[in-house]
Amino acid sequence: MEALSRRPRRAMTEPKPIPKIVIRGLESIEDLRQIEPVEKEVWGLAERDFSPMTLLIAHKEAGSILIGAFDGDKLAGFAFGFPALDQGRLFVHSHMLAVLPEYRDLDLGYKLKLAQRDRALALGIKQMTWTFDPLQSRNAHFNFAKLGVVSDRYKVDFYGHDSSSVLHQNGTDRLWVTWPLASRRVQRRVQAPQNPTFDLSPAIPPLVSFNGDGRPARADLLTALARQRICIEIPGDIIEVEKRDPALAWEWRLATRWGFTESFKAGFFAGEYFRNIRGQQGPGMYLLQRGGISEFAFEC
Repeated sequence: MEALSRRPRRAMTEPKPIPKIVIRGLESIEDLRQIEPVEKEVWGLAERDFSPMTLLIAHKEAGSILIGAFDGDKLAGFAFGFPALDQGRLFVHSHMLAVLPEYRDLDLGYKLKLAQRDRALALGIKQMTWTFDPLQSRNAHFNFAKLGVVSDRYKVDFYGHDSSSVLHQNGTDRLWVTWPLASRRVQRRVQAPQNPTFDLSPAIPPLVSFNGDGRPARADLLTALARQRICIEIPGDIIEVEKRDPALAWEWRLATRWGFTESFKAGFFAGEYFRNIRGQQGPGMYLLQRGGISEFAFEC
């Protein structure tokens, strides 16, 4: 009896095991040596921009916060912050946070930030700052929606006119954000991380918006700044815009630079970032409102 032919069965692929990650301090020189290859892989930095070992060792011994996410002995990601002063008030400035690409589905960036927060609060420090590129929508969502930062400072060309980082080839403008570690706002965010979306027709007038063909459009400044709340839209993926049309990416840099600097100068601050409900390609939106950042950040 002749057997019926069958398609060969596809080999069943075993699910990749989830690595057991340990979050702990970077203690030894061997731990610290692993920072450089992570910096190189994540940002593609030139040698001149690597963190010097002697500086890292000094920071560790002087009480800076150096925390790693380890897969066995391998450093999968790290966070580096140091004590700083602002008008006599002590805070922690988080200088770097990086996670290797193969570990980015494990939410390690979030876990490292929470570990930084725990370490700072244990030292009696209740405020942390850092900077990020405001055109990077994923970072904007992470910082504002998940962590609860606020910002009223925009730094033009913070690291100079150019950078060796492959992720920052469109100028080095940065938002300086404040994370009020012990505030009710932050406590609520870390207990139940937010994922806010928005309809593209809210009653929030845009200061910078998409003009229909992917280019930034600027609203009348005086009219916009007469309101209590305004918004600034950004592309869903500025890295793709940079690859496809560097000139367009630069237009977005100049337009958003104008929007943030003018609104901050007029007494606004950025308190939220919202994702577009239509997907990742459309605009994201910063919500800015008039008022005192310290009252909003520490009391709400």
